[in-house]
Amino acid sequence: MSDLDERETSAPEPDGLSVVEADDAGSADYVTFDMDGERYAFPMDRVQEIIRMPDLVRVPLGPASLEGLANLRGRVLPVVSLRSCCALADAEHDETTRVIVVDGGVPLGFVVDRVASVVSVDREAVEPADTVQATVNSDILVGVIKSGGEEMTTILDVDRLVGTQFALLARHRGAGDSRTAATAADEGASDDLADTLELVSFTVDGQEYALPIDRVQEIVQAPEEVSRIPNAGRNVLGVMDLRGRLLPVLSMRRVFGLEVTPLEPRNRIVVVSLGGESVVGVVMDTVREVLRVPHDLVAALPDVVGTAGRATEVESVCRLDDGKRLVSVLSIDRMFDSATQAELAAHLDGFEAEETTEGEPQMDIADDGRGDEELFVVFRLDEEEYAVDVDAVQEIIRVPESLIRVPKTYEFVEGLVNLRGTVLPVVDLRTRLGLERSERDDRQRIVVLIIGGVRTGFVVDSVAEVARVAKSVLEPAPELSAEQASLVTRVANLPEQQRMLMLVQADQLLAAEQAQALSKVTSKPALAAA
Repeated sequence: MSDLDERETSAPEPDGLSVVEADDAGSADYVTFDMDGERYAFPMDRVQEIIRMPDLVRVPLGPASLEGLANLRGRVLPVVSLRSCCALADAEHDETTRVIVVDGGVPLGFVVDRVASVVSVDREAVEPADTVQATVNSDILVGVIKSGGEEMTTILDVDRLVGTQFALLARHRGAGDSRTAATAADEGASDDLADTLELVSFTVDGQEYALPIDRVQEIVQAPEEVSRIPNAGRNVLGVMDLRGRLLPVLSMRRVFGLEVTPLEPRNRIVVVSLGGESVVGVVMDTVREVLRVPHDLVAALPDVVGTAGRATEVESVCRLDDGKRLVSVLSIDRMFDSATQAELAAHLDGFEAEETTEGEPQMDIADDGRGDEELFVVFRLDEEEYAVDVDAVQEIIRVPESLIRVPKTYEFVEGLVNLRGTVLPVVDLRTRLGLERSERDDRQRIVVLIIGGVRTGFVVDSVAEVARVAKSVLEPAPELSAEQASLVTRVANLPEQQRMLMLVQADQLLAAEQAQALSKVTSKPALAAA
């Protein structure tokens, strides 16, 4: 395949096998790799590409072999442990770990210890699997390549691997042909990205600007206020807590010498990288879109303009819509030089984070004109982000100091709470989704939903924001297990923010019999009077 990275196939070859560039009529190509000290292979025509171990988003209630979901150039890629599929012992990932992306009806990534080479083998040198003994289940073997000595390369069956581990995924192979064709088109289109400039555009005081997407780490909604830093630079509004770390927040309006307006729900904070681990959040009026602009539509700022005051922060201009739309591309390094970074570091040193907002996220949904967007409440569990439709959320409350315990009930039921005269069952969502239970802390919240007609509270690690998500970035979640497929139905893939939101179907959080059992508990007079 054209996407196969040649650097991944430069390792020493098995004895007696040679890497070739073309396939003969009497030979077949294989990608060979190592696991647990043994050598295995996939047929080359099933391999789409080989990548390094990506960042993963863990999926609740998925198969044991599922390591998580990755973002592969805008596509959601399920990544699974091939060791687990082959009943081998787990191993830590290291710099040699690779993911082999195969065509299993839909793209699927298998984690292997090390990729060895691409080899061409005489078809007569492949012995059927039933004639040899192997260390893995023979049901997933195609055959074995013998290379003269005692060394053998075991060929694994991609279809059986997918079918045995992911039955639901295997059902979609019929539709997979069209997906594969679309994927091929996407692969070709990705080659064109080398000739484009990728940007995140935003507006300040009605003017459109952009930053290089590789310097943008994420985009978050602006809080109601930020904690101020005494004697900070004039451009610094203060600091905010971003998932447990202090983020200095600057105003782009101040950078541009404009009047600073109070923070509003439409404002967004663009978190940009200053190099190394240093990041800063910049308040924008609004964030517009991700742009991919051909280089021939990007022009450097003329020298006569670039020497005039603050305009040096603009390094180029994009001419869009036949020149009717001009987007100024800003330079992060010019905006935040070493002196500015040192000043920020000095002010942050020793500063302790404070809670910047009180109460819960404001769910102002009076404007129903959502158009091509959907509105979600985003919450976190075990460092992953989930989302539920805002219309399903009744309210968000703090976790009380104590709950009324319920004997002989489900393990995930934390207890009951009296919410303004109504008995509310409280479920630990971590336990319900098979995650490890955590200690209570001040960040946790109860998200109140209606499940099967019963008002039910779900304890989450924290509530992040109420986010508008474009329908164009919503896609069906891979169906990897029956329970997971009914609970996590869609994924919001946000590569420009380096985020992936798993969209939870609220009415699937409890089974019908579970909701009915909780309804009986809350209807008991003694509890209602508590």
